[in-house]
Amino acid sequence: MTRIKRGYITRRRRKKISLFASSFRGAHSRLTRTITQQRIRALVSAHRDRDRKKKDFRRLWITGINAVISGVGVSYSYSRLIHNLYKKQLLLNHKILAQIAISSRNCLYMISNEIRK
Repeated sequence: MTRIKRGYITRRRRKKISLFASSFRGAHSRLTRTITQQRIRALVSAHRDRDRKKKDFRRLWITGINAVISGVGVSYSYSRLIHNLYKKQLLLNHKILAQIAISSRNCLYMISNEIRK
């Protein structure tokens, strides 16, 4: 029987997978089956952590706004500020409010005083 040479398609697929896992340690960068398992795991973690990053930044912004606002008055809080913003139809998102709170507190004090009236 004559020898049959294998095609290049499987080799090309494995090469592409191994390039993805070239920075992994041990068998995770050498063995095809463990490379595919680690690749799936890495992509799942990346997808989960993209959403987690948004959640963490939102918590950070809320904490910063609340820290500045609670220093203004004892009875004023973050939740009341956001409620009054929506009542007055001032649409400022959390990121912008946090930047205002950090960079210029006086501006945030002026916004909160105008809303209270």
